[in-house]
Amino acid sequence: MTMRTFHYAGVAEINVTLGLPRIIELVDARKNPSTPMMTIYLKEEYSNDREKSSDVAWAIESTHLHHIGDITTNVSEMKIIVNIEPKALEMRKMTPGEVAMALEVAIGLPVELVDHTLTTAPEEVSYRGLLQLAKKIRNVKLKGIDEIKRVVIRRESDEYILYTEGSALSKILPIPGVDPTRTRTNNIIEMADVLGIETARQSIIDEIMATLREQGLDVDIRHIMLVADIMTCDGEVKQIGRHGISGEKASVLARAAFEVTVNHLLDSGVRGEIDELDGVTENVIVGQPVKLGTGNVKLVARK
Repeated sequence: MTMRTFHYAGVAEINVTLGLPRIIELVDARKNPSTPMMTIYLKEEYSNDREKSSDVAWAIESTHLHHIGDITTNVSEMKIIVNIEPKALEMRKMTPGEVAMALEVAIGLPVELVDHTLTTAPEEVSYRGLLQLAKKIRNVKLKGIDEIKRVVIRRESDEYILYTEGSALSKILPIPGVDPTRTRTNNIIEMADVLGIETARQSIIDEIMATLREQGLDVDIRHIMLVADIMTCDGEVKQIGRHGISGEKASVLARAAFEVTVNHLLDSGVRGEIDELDGVTENVIVGQPVKLGTGNVKLVARK
């Protein structure tokens, strides 16, 4: 598999992990994928209207003060001045009064609003206090969801679809206009937490198959379905590894054959475990027929 790691088909503006790193991420059941993203589908009245879909996008995207204006530090007067960009404010459907209110609540200091200019000052007149306040003001959140850094709108097959950089499924689903039946995230753990284990199973299948298709590989879906079934059969998403499925096998020899052989053999020896030799791996190790198929049949010849 090639390592075309950062490219999302059709959405050049959003980076997403692909190729072998993505497959490893999925079978390891990582809680935090390296590039979380969501595909948000909209209800019919929103999905066909560019303006309404933009409104949903701006409601979701995390908006900070530095996105809508220039923040300048006036050292001579010991003040911080924010010049709000009217177009940016109009795009995000906000008013200067709302911005001033949000800023006042966030910093706990009085904010003076004149036209599109906000002015505030630190309680103690000091250069250090001024710089600290400027840093704090820069990251004041005005609206949106913290985890969603950016939203890209694309028109696909007669409807507008939102692609996000960042993931917060539980916060997205209740938003008006979002279609909760089709919206999804590439974080399988989040899918399991919000929508249940069956959704996580289907999500593992879809994500692995999409990654393989992206690389031009044709793998039978039944192989992937088996992997997804094993990962989710206990009601929680488990990784395929020594901390998950392979490390929890009943057979001592099967566990030892996977990784950290000596540790498994020593631990099971201390505990006095007995290997029933029921599986394939352990029978191959000891050199006897596997108790499956023809190996499970015993013929007795009588005269």
